[in-house]
Amino acid sequence: MASKDVLPLYRRLLKTKAALLAVSFTLIGILLIMLNAWLATLSLGDWSWLHHLPLDEVGGPLLGAGLVSTVLDYSYRRDQEDIAIQRTQQAIIDLSPAKLWSVLCEGLARHPAELARLTTPERLDDAAAAIMAQRLGDEQFAREIYADIRDQAIRAVERWHDVEVRIRLSSALERSTVGTPLFDLTVEWEYTTVPAGPVRRFACVSDRAEYNELRGDVPATSSWFMTPRPGLDASSRDCYELLELTVDGRPQTIRRSTRKTGQTYSVTLDASSLTGAPVRIRQTTRVVTPTWGHRVFFELPQPARGLSLTLDYTNTSIASVNVTDTIAAHAVVSHSPAGTTGRELHVDAPGWLLPKSGFSFVWVLEEELPRDAKSPKAA
Repeated sequence: MASKDVLPLYRRLLKTKAALLAVSFTLIGILLIMLNAWLATLSLGDWSWLHHLPLDEVGGPLLGAGLVSTVLDYSYRRDQEDIAIQRTQQAIIDLSPAKLWSVLCEGLARHPAELARLTTPERLDDAAAAIMAQRLGDEQFAREIYADIRDQAIRAVERWHDVEVRIRLSSALERSTVGTPLFDLTVEWEYTTVPAGPVRRFACVSDRAEYNELRGDVPATSSWFMTPRPGLDASSRDCYELLELTVDGRPQTIRRSTRKTGQTYSVTLDASSLTGAPVRIRQTTRVVTPTWGHRVFFELPQPARGLSLTLDYTNTSIASVNVTDTIAAHAVVSHSPAGTTGRELHVDAPGWLLPKSGFSFVWVLEEELPRDAKSPKAA
């Protein structure tokens, strides 16, 4: 039964109860008065003490109570309810706006289900946009910003927590046979989420239109665009490969398909991964990128909270790496201390990050530095 039907039903039950009591009192009163009149005409002998029972005194009040209560109920009850409603409305009107807002916010915060019952998503959107407009002082700006954030959040079918991204750059000399110096780029994602579907796909394509189409199929498909260049083939396992995908440590079966413009790896998650409970997913891919490209970009496909990213470029000829981000939150960037054997860059973003935001890593090679700026190792 809907909650909005409870109040009318409750009122009908009260009226029915009041009517039953009135009829009962009236009937009992009439019966007692009749019984007293009938006993007065009888000679009861040893039972004459029944003449002394105050049946008339009891029946009269009961009869009056039944009749009077019926008249009062039908004559004044509705007026009393209307007066109570008017008093409540007037009390709300008399509250100051600040006090009224405080009462509403506190009540809705404690009972969020009532908010969903009393309003619609469209009204909630209007209210949120109006509040942002008051806060920012620009209605158009507030409404457009709110609509953009709302759409990104609503369309995201998954939310990732405790996201760890480990990236390792290393020289790939054995695959530079055509004169294109390459880096091996191994990327490991690990995150906690409730899977939105049973299938995960990882695609590497060299067709821009196909890549743009695959970008809309998140989180089912993770896509990588590989620009056609000498030594780079999007359909080759040597250039792109899904190495592993595990769910709570359980390896999942990987299937591979190829075509002229790329390749796709498909993984069907096991039944234990689809119970509706959060699971820990780890996926590792390897891809090659030209050293003279100087840049790789990693994009978040879903809203993520608690991102930790590490870039290891120890086994490369990279002299320095810089990172730029497209996120609204504050990210902490740190480099490994000078004098350590490894060279790493760390990025930490503890808050929520919206989808389509990400990080660009831009590097400078040792051989590109001026002669007097090269490190002893490169010299």
